[in-house]
Amino acid sequence: MKLLTIVSAIALLAYPFAVYYGLNQWGVSAVAVLLVLLFVLRIFAGNQTRLRELKYIAWMSGFAGITLTLLAFFSKNSSWFTYYPVIVNILMFSLFLASLWQKESMIERFARLQDPELPEHAVFYTRTVTQVWCVFFIINGIISFSTSFMGMDIWTLYNGLISYLLAGLLFACELAVRFHIKRKNNGL
Repeated sequence: MKLLTIVSAIALLAYPFAVYYGLNQWGVSAVAVLLVLLFVLRIFAGNQTRLRELKYIAWMSGFAGITLTLLAFFSKNSSWFTYYPVIVNILMFSLFLASLWQKESMIERFARLQDPELPEHAVFYTRTVTQVWCVFFIINGIISFSTSFMGMDIWTLYNGLISYLLAGLLFACELAVRFHIKRKNNGL
């Protein structure tokens, strides 16, 4: 079943390119059928995650994707496909934000998967990182929404490449800061 999760993740990363290529080659109806299958796969793959919240994200994003795809199919309007990255950003923002009012922030939960005994300074750090990701999801969601009203080339470039590069850059910066803090505190 882990293979299902890997295939689902790769397919979702390629979503903007699949939409772009599919629309240019086959049209809205064929892309819609393919995407419904992808989103059903997403829902089933979500059951494999250990964190309950990530299961909810998989289910909600899968059902949202199916809804957008059906809207595109029945209206024969491909612009519905462009809102999926926006919905994913809204869901991720909501998940991370809600965790700030819980005992453990989302990043703390991820950290505790590797080290269940986090020191107090690490808990504070993970809360701050969760807030930074919230800001990222807001900005990324706004830009993603804006690209929905631009050409498919721009939408695909941003949502299929630039947004991933920005998320990777943020993760790399956070990793560098984390190593610095670990060194400063003799291990996190």
